[in-house]
Amino acid sequence: MDGHKVKGLVERLRDGEHVLIAEGYMFEFERRGYLQSGGNVPEVVLDYPDLVRNMHREFVHAGSDVVEAFTYYGHRTKLRDIGREDDLERLQKNALAIAREIADETGALMAGNLCGTGIYSADDKDSHATCREMFREQVVWAVEGNCDYIIAETFCNLGEALLALDIIKQYGHGVPAVITLTPYETNVTMDNVPFPEACKLLEDAGAEVVGLNCSRGPATMLPLLEDIRKVCKGPLAAVPVPYRTSSKNQTFFSYKDKETGKSLYPLDINCYMCNRSDVYAFAKKAKAIGIEYIGLCCGNASNLMRELAEAYDRKPPSSKYAPDLSKSIIFGEAGEKSNKQIDKIKKATVGEYVASELAKMHMGEM
Repeated sequence: MDGHKVKGLVERLRDGEHVLIAEGYMFEFERRGYLQSGGNVPEVVLDYPDLVRNMHREFVHAGSDVVEAFTYYGHRTKLRDIGREDDLERLQKNALAIAREIADETGALMAGNLCGTGIYSADDKDSHATCREMFREQVVWAVEGNCDYIIAETFCNLGEALLALDIIKQYGHGVPAVITLTPYETNVTMDNVPFPEACKLLEDAGAEVVGLNCSRGPATMLPLLEDIRKVCKGPLAAVPVPYRTSSKNQTFFSYKDKETGKSLYPLDINCYMCNRSDVYAFAKKAKAIGIEYIGLCCGNASNLMRELAEAYDRKPPSSKYAPDLSKSIIFGEAGEKSNKQIDKIKKATVGEYVASELAKMHMGEM
């Protein structure tokens, strides 16, 4: 398919449609053994490009409307940290080309991606200039790669998010921008702006979609989204991590092992993952409060994405394989018949055993 004939992001949202997006590539590739936790650089794009293609297909199959180029943390700072800065342009362009290929193949939207640089400091003007240049080169590559829109995400400072948005507006040739902030333990950004106010400022500055992603799970992100919904009139994004955060542990960084007191993030946090029912319930609540752009971040998997899609009244191709426990040998109708048969076998075996033992006793008495 020609990706440019696919209905655009803004047009979908304008027409009252929802946009579903699968994120979380970083955690999923690390779990599968193709990406290093700690480095967190998407080297898999260069080392195993077919695996990236397959994951894009897998998430579209599960209900994602978007193929997001896997360039998260594929920026100059992170690549310099692991000695691969010379691979920056190749990684970016390859990731964009793969995403464009699979978006065209599946009829999905293709999004370029920016994320926090790790060097932004509100009081350091030199860091602002460096960030702007890092964003500029990535936006230029995304546009050259024929992206349908650009995601700029996981910003803990409003100032850095505004820089990213400004660069998208300057160099993006009109492509829409989705800008999401990440909330930690408090309800203000690291540069001390309440999140509802910060999202409103991004909306007023021209972002087509604003909202939150990462760090918080559904239980601690939804209340903040409700407050943002009261002040933002345009489309709102919700892309939490699928972990059972709570008022005591607002983010998935917060959890500690009850036995050792050691931090569970990132290697052992899976014991607090949301289950499928949690994700379905979250999506239903998000839809009820008016979330038009929704997905899952770190920890996402295809079966969770399908739950989210079905909660938004979708039937993606993978719904064909959604659970049907009526067919279960244990829980379903077939299971009832099977269990009765198993009981008969057990009873017959016990009966035979008892008869055998009685025969032995009888012969002993003889």
